Amino acid sequence: MSHMERLPRNRTYLMCPPEHFTVEYAINPWMDTTVAVDTRLAVKQWDQLRNTLADLGHVVHVLDPEPGLPDMVYSANGAFSVDGTVYGARFRHPQRSAEAVAHQAFYLANEGWNFIAPEHVNEGEGDFAYLPAAYGGIVLAGYGFRTDPAAHAEAQEALGRPVISLKLVDPAFYHLDTALAALDDRHVTYYPGAFSEASQRVLRQLFPDAVIADRADAEAFGLNLVSDGRHVILNTEAVAMGHKVRDAGYLPVHVDLSELKRGGGSIKCAVAELRP
Repeated sequence: MSHMERLPRNRTYLMCPPEHFTVEYAINPWMDTTVAVDTRLAVKQWDQLRNTLADLGHVVHVLDPEPGLPDMVYSANGAFSVDGTVYGARFRHPQRSAEAVAHQAFYLANEGWNFIAPEHVNEGEGDFAYLPAAYGGIVLAGYGFRTDPAAHAEAQEALGRPVISLKLVDPAFYHLDTALAALDDRHVTYYPGAFSEASQRVLRQLFPDAVIADRADAEAFGLNLVSDGRHVILNTEAVAMGHKVRDAGYLPVHVDLSELKRGGGSIKCAVAELRP
């Protein structure tokens, strides 16, 4: 990746505070129901993340949390928006299904959004990433654990953007956003071992200058990041990943989100990008 000057672009985000966050069930390898969650600490860490994004000049909308939906804090999973069109989520596990309804209500209550309800299972930005300046604008889409591959074709029709399917093969990295991240509008970072051999070949062809992460980076949730094109917000555990993005010309900003990792998510899981 060339070390041109990295310029930030103002973004709009949607977040949901973890006021009801607990680990009451286990639907991914990171969830341990035997370890109590410190909800107060989770809220404090979430506030720090929200303030960090706001201090960088971004707009953060807040979705009201609902009792009985402990994973609602992972707001990236609730929908996927591109140029004013929103492709809604349909969760794999019944414990999270009502979250999709809450996200749909948010978009329907705010003018300017064209909301499309899905027929196929998909988990929003958990398994979709948009790169507006790569190949005229493409969507990368993960499958293998949560999202139905048929949702990729459905998303392509809904959004009018080419969708590239990528197969995830390691249960530890069950969503695309645990294994790959957009660093700006055309560049990505990813952990090859999370993908099938064929998908690795696709990624090498599309992104020959990608920042390559290793398993330790991925296990530290270092790929579950948010970037505005210059500032890359990572959790504090992802030290090595911070060095890699700095070497590529970006500015790492570390935020402690350790409590939310108990539910199998980190920075990106907690932040949905709104693209009006």
